[in-house]
Amino acid sequence: MCGVAGIVSQDPGLLDRLGDMIRSIRHRGPDDEGRLVAPPVALGHRRLSIIDLESGRQPLSNEDGTVHIVYNGEIYNFPQLRRELEGQGVTFRTRSDTEVVLRLYERDGARCVERLRGMFAFGIWDARARRLVLARDRIGQKPMFWAATPRGFAFGSEVKAVLASGLVEPGVDLEALWHYVSLRFIPDEMTLFRGVRKLPAAHVLIYEEGRARLERYWEISYRDKLRGGEAEVAEELDGVLTESVRAHTLADVPVGAFLSGGIDSSLMTALLATGSPQAVPTFSIGVEEQDWNELPWARQVAEAYRTDHHEWVVRADLVRLLPRMIWHMDEPADPFGAGVFLVSERAARSVKVVLTGDGGDELFAGYDRFAGQQLVELYCLLPEFLRRTVMHRIAGAIPDSYGYKSFAQKVRWLNDLSLTNRGDRYARSLSFLRFTEEAKARLFSDAARARIGPPDSREKVLRYFNAEGVDDLVDRMLHTDCMTRLPDHLLLIVDRMAMAHGLEARPPMLDHHVIEFAARIPGRMKLKGRKLKHILKTVAARHLPAPLINRPKQGFGFPLAAWMRGELRGLMEGMVADSRMAESGIFDRAEMSRLVSEHVSGAADNNFRLWILLNLEIWHRIFLEGWSPDQALEWLERTGGQGHASRHAHAGR
Repeated sequence: MCGVAGIVSQDPGLLDRLGDMIRSIRHRGPDDEGRLVAPPVALGHRRLSIIDLESGRQPLSNEDGTVHIVYNGEIYNFPQLRRELEGQGVTFRTRSDTEVVLRLYERDGARCVERLRGMFAFGIWDARARRLVLARDRIGQKPMFWAATPRGFAFGSEVKAVLASGLVEPGVDLEALWHYVSLRFIPDEMTLFRGVRKLPAAHVLIYEEGRARLERYWEISYRDKLRGGEAEVAEELDGVLTESVRAHTLADVPVGAFLSGGIDSSLMTALLATGSPQAVPTFSIGVEEQDWNELPWARQVAEAYRTDHHEWVVRADLVRLLPRMIWHMDEPADPFGAGVFLVSERAARSVKVVLTGDGGDELFAGYDRFAGQQLVELYCLLPEFLRRTVMHRIAGAIPDSYGYKSFAQKVRWLNDLSLTNRGDRYARSLSFLRFTEEAKARLFSDAARARIGPPDSREKVLRYFNAEGVDDLVDRMLHTDCMTRLPDHLLLIVDRMAMAHGLEARPPMLDHHVIEFAARIPGRMKLKGRKLKHILKTVAARHLPAPLINRPKQGFGFPLAAWMRGELRGLMEGMVADSRMAESGIFDRAEMSRLVSEHVSGAADNNFRLWILLNLEIWHRIFLEGWSPDQALEWLERTGGQGHASRHAHAGR
C-alpha cells in the first residue's frame, strides 16, 4: 500500500514540484520514498512495504528504461499471472506484484487491467509512445486524482498531491458542492476543487498529445440469475467468500482484522481465523456507555476463534478530531470515519494489513432504507391527497426526540417519500436528512446558483437506478449504491482514515468475484420481506453465534443532535457569524442562521445539515486559505468548541 504522484510537462519548473507532491502524502507510505525524473515526466512514490520487502522499490522501470510504473494496491492473483508470463519467456527481477503489472502492460497495453484481481491505482509512463496511462480498480478501493492544463498533466493518490504540483490553484467547484450537500458524496469525476478530477472506478485514463480520454473496462451484470434454492445459494456464497478471504491474506507481513461486533466484520474474521495456522490479530474499539458499546459482541467472536484480540475503550472528541480527518480526506468528513481513524491508529501499532467487512450492506441489502422502500409502497395505499394534507401536518406536529432514527424522523421520511416514485423516491431518500433540491435553493446564494446553472442531483442517482439490464427493485437500489456511495463515500473514508496511519485495509467482500456472484443472487434472497441481508445472514449463521446474527443493526454514531442543542450550540452560532462560505458568496448567511435557530429551539432536527456546514467551514480554511489542522482546531476552540473535549466516540461496523 502506497502513495503515488507524477507530472508530465515540458516545463522543468513543474517537474521540480515532484518533491512537494510526494511529501504531501508521506503518511500513505512511511517506509520508503522513490523518485524518477526523466523529462517530460517525473514520477514519485511513497511505500508501505507489504510484499517483496527487499526489492519492491518504486518507481520501477523495464530493462531499457522505456516503461516506468508507480503503483498503489495489491494484486491478489499476481503469482498466477507471474507464472503465466514466465511461461512466455518473461524474466523477473523482483518478487513484487508491481513488476507483474509492468510486464503485463508491456504485453497487453492498457487492457492489462482486465486481468488484475485486487485493489489498485497506478500510473505508467510509456516513453516509446509518449503516453501516460492511469488505472483504478473495479469498485474504487484505491484512489486516483488528476488535473490537466496547457502547462501539463499532474496526478496523485490524494487531491493534496495534485494541488502541490502547482498546476492548479485551489478553488471551489460549485457544481460538486451542490451535489455533495444532497448526496453526502461527490459524484462522477468531480472533486470539491475546481480543475481537479477524480478517476472513476473501473476506468483507465490515457493521456497523450496533450489530451486525456477515459475508458471503462468493467460493468456489474445483474442478469443470469442463480436458479438454485436458498440452501444451495448459501453454500455457494460461503465458498466464494471463503476463497476471497484466502486470496486477501497474500502478504509478507502478518494480516489482522477489524472486528466491530457486526455481522460483516465478524464473518470475515471467522473465515480468516478458520484458515489461519496462527492466532489472527483482531482490533476493536468501544465506549464506556454500555448502550453504545459493541465490545462484548466482538469479544464473543474473538473468544470463539481464539484470536489475538486487542480492544480499547476510547474517549475521543469528534469535533477535535475533525481538522485532522478533513485534512486526510481532502473533503468533509463523516462521523463514521472517526471510528475507522481511531481503530486504525491503534491497529497500526501491531500490523500493516487488516481485513474489513466493508461491502456487505451494499451487496446484500443491509440498510434500513432498502426495507423502507417496501414500507412506503404499503403507506401509499392511503390516498395521495390525505398524505399531502392531513398526514403532512400530523408528521410535522410530532415532537422530535433528537435521537438516532427518531420516531418523528421516520414518520416524516415515510410521508415525504410517499409523494415520489421509484428512482425519484430512492434519490429523495438519500437527500432527505440533508439538503433536498428545495433546501439547496434556500442555502445557496442567488449569485452562486446563477454560476452553477440548473444541475439536478437526482440525475446522479437515476442514471444508475434506471440502468439497462437492472430490473429488480432491490438490484436497482444495490446497483446505485455500488456505483455511487460505495466508491465515492465508504471506500474513500476507509482508505483515508486507515492510510492516515500507514495501514492497509482490505475488504474481501469487494473482490470482483464476490461482487459478480452477489449480483446474480435474486433480490428476494437478499431482502426477504423486511429481513435485511437475508442470504448473507444465512451464511453467517454457519460461523457465528445466533444472538449476534439476530440482534438489531447498531452501526456507528454520535449524539450530534443533542450536542448541537447543548454545549456545541455556541460553536454552531459562531460558525454562522464567522462563515467563510457566506463571506465568499456561496451560502446565504440568513438561511444558515435559520437552520441553527430552528435546531436549537427544537422546531426541527437539522443536525445532519449543520454537520455538513461545519465541515465545509473547516475544509475552506484548510484547503483554500492554507490553514494547518492545528490552526483550524484553534478556531474551533475560539468559536465555542472548547467545552467538548471529553465526549465519547464509539465504533461498530
